[in-house]
Amino acid sequence: MKKLILLAIIGLGIVSCTTQNTQNTMDLPKEWKHTTNIYEVNLRQYTQEGTFKAFEKEMPRLKKMGIKTLWFMPITPIAQQNKKGSLGSQYAASDYTSINPEFGTMNDFKHMVNEAHRLGFKVIIDWVANHTGWDHIWTKTHPEFYLKDPDGKFHIASGMDDIIELDYKNQEMRLAMIDAMKFWVKETGIDGFRCDLASWVEVDFWQQARPEVEKIKPLFWLGEFDELESPEYGKVFDASYSWKWMHKSADYYKKNEPLQELKDLLQKYSNVGDASMRAWFTTNHDENSWNGTEYEKYGVITKPMAVFSATWNGIPLLYSAQELPNMKRLEFFEKDVIKWTSTYQMGEFYKTLLELKASNPALRGGDPNVSTYLLNTTANDKILAYVRKNGKDEVLVVLNMSKEPVNFTIEDQNLSGTFRNVFDKTKRDFDSGKDFTFKVSDYAVFEK
Repeated sequence: MKKLILLAIIGLGIVSCTTQNTQNTMDLPKEWKHTTNIYEVNLRQYTQEGTFKAFEKEMPRLKKMGIKTLWFMPITPIAQQNKKGSLGSQYAASDYTSINPEFGTMNDFKHMVNEAHRLGFKVIIDWVANHTGWDHIWTKTHPEFYLKDPDGKFHIASGMDDIIELDYKNQEMRLAMIDAMKFWVKETGIDGFRCDLASWVEVDFWQQARPEVEKIKPLFWLGEFDELESPEYGKVFDASYSWKWMHKSADYYKKNEPLQELKDLLQKYSNVGDASMRAWFTTNHDENSWNGTEYEKYGVITKPMAVFSATWNGIPLLYSAQELPNMKRLEFFEKDVIKWTSTYQMGEFYKTLLELKASNPALRGGDPNVSTYLLNTTANDKILAYVRKNGKDEVLVVLNMSKEPVNFTIEDQNLSGTFRNVFDKTKRDFDSGKDFTFKVSDYAVFEK
């Protein structure tokens, strides 16, 4: 377990946490998780072929861009009964231990994982533990594994009539689920799981499953839950979602809500501590398909929001084709290939941020040696500014979160000394002045 000692001086904009570690069998050593980033792969839409073999050709490019961890959306076969659209949802599995033939063969997947490892990537796969499709193999071999309605029919998952929910009171089902997770680690050598709707599954299942599966090797666990809403899950997972931040930041932009409300929310996340790190993102498969692209949600602050996601305490999470940028909502149940071009206009932007995240100790996620300070400015209603410090290493981030140009000054004792701008490579001595002139969409990132 982790015992948190928190110092929060909100009036000065200081957010600082130190952490004391005690023994925890689920807190296995994975040093790389503190400096990693995650790139979500929508294999179906990534290439015209939509296969593991086709995606393999993209991995050297992603390696050069600074991607560290590849997360593949579900790779298991899709249930055909009550499926949505012509292809169905990848989150409605028909078998937990087979490959979706749409993507290739098991050998294709193993080859891709081996190649990813050769290139230095970590590989995690989506794990859908809450529910299956209607004709999953268990519906025939073990119908008792499922929740039932009073009429004896399988219980439909909330709001999604193509999937049915499993019964976690059934201990045999739990063991079968754990065996299925072990299968992928043993057979393919993956490095972890992104757990879909993790908080829809009883927390004691994850407490049971993680140490059991990790008897094979230490793994990385990303859970789809927000630790502000489900703090008990944060004790099991290495990283969690920042849903509240994503929704609040979208409302901030679209509804012109006060920036202070975003700063207050960041304070709440910091107060939770680092039992699990947060994954910060501007889009993902759900958001893109159902709620719109990041540019629809964030407009002129899309790039400042991306800078935030890569530099605040936690793990940056990118979705397929953000390096283009992708201005298209991708179909979920149909083939809808990403419209790749010969140039990746956002590639260098993300490379700069991801390499900084990986190399600068001040940006280590979930590290008790790192302190994060929100900085006071003369435009606190428009500017989000913060500095992250780890010993002699410091990173300063300044973001225009408004829809207009802003002239402002940072008035804060936590900023001093000479820094280098990571984008234009110029140096600046902040002891000589802290004035800024920002255009719409402007951002600046400096390291000391």
